[in-house]
Amino acid sequence: MAAALPSHTGSAALSPPDCIPPSCASNGREATATEWKEQQAARKARAEFGEAYGRPVFLRIIKENNLLELWIQDSSGTWGMTRGYPVAAWSGTLGPKLREGDKQSPEGFYGVTPASLNPHSSFHLSFNIGYPNAYDRMLGRTGSYIMVHGGEVSVGCYAMTDPLIEEIYGMVEAALRRGQLWVPVQIYPFVMTPERMRREEGSPHICHWRYLYCGWQYTEANKAPYPPTHQPLCPFTSEPGVSP
Repeated sequence: MAAALPSHTGSAALSPPDCIPPSCASNGREATATEWKEQQAARKARAEFGEAYGRPVFLRIIKENNLLELWIQDSSGTWGMTRGYPVAAWSGTLGPKLREGDKQSPEGFYGVTPASLNPHSSFHLSFNIGYPNAYDRMLGRTGSYIMVHGGEVSVGCYAMTDPLIEEIYGMVEAALRRGQLWVPVQIYPFVMTPERMRREEGSPHICHWRYLYCGWQYTEANKAPYPPTHQPLCPFTSEPGVSP
């Protein structure tokens, strides 16, 4: 059984009432546009996922496949890939983001906290994935405000369209509100099979991809997000079964 992500207990686990009218704020006044967007996302996610609404989640993005996977942890602690969403747009090429302004969508292991949520986004709804992470900073990579957001245009982010970001945002926000401390966002260039990795041996990004390969193999073997405690242990330059 996969280990559950750390979470709070007690009042944080309680679900909000379902009786909030769609156009009213909690104090009875007319809801703002931002509040309406958040309520719409919550209603849509709850309708789509039922009892799974509010469970811990993690996101896995595969650039080459233009795919964002939503994984949900059930009450037994088991993770499952529950839904795949087409990515409307990402920018750049396969490979890591290196610097501010390079218009490259990053690859790596990131996470969303409550402070990362942005219901005020000009791209409908968005959340910051936390690029650059510690590994990126160690390598001198720079950049900021890398989001998963609505709309269909990307300049370094991952655009999901407005209807789809409502579902995704709704599930991420509910998981965080009910006690998940952070939502993993793990981004890969392609499906990282050993065969594909051997074909990429000549790529200038191969060292970076070998690092990511550790996370991919972990999730495939354990059906769970790659834990941060494992990431510093991953070899950066080689991986058994990958090099010819």
